[in-house]
Amino acid sequence: QVQLVESGGGLVQPGESLTLSCIISGNIGSIVAMGWYRQAPGKERELVARLTRGGNTDYAESVKGRFTISRNNAWNMIYLQMNRLKPEDTAVYYCNTRSVLVYDSWGQGTQVTVSS
Repeated sequence: QVQLVESGGGLVQPGESLTLSCIISGNIGSIVAMGWYRQAPGKERELVARLTRGGNTDYAESVKGRFTISRNNAWNMIYLQMNRLKPEDTAVYYCNTRSVLVYDSWGQGTQVTVSS
């Protein structure tokens, strides 16, 4: 019923930018938080950015100052603006929502590759 779909990934060179989008559909209930996670090959999935219902944001230290998480007013779109991308940012990026009705919902991921 609940579905999250990411888009916007691709291949970019170091220093370039990408914007990821995530559309939320279905009866997800009251959203507590929205976020972006990423997973590189052989690595654990890690939190990249998080936006709470109260408006607080949290970022991984490795992306702080370069990435910005945001949403639309209807709370059915999540964005991740990624600037000054580095090869270390290469990963599959997943959007996530946490809600009262459905604790965690995940998208299928979008590949971001940063390479020369």
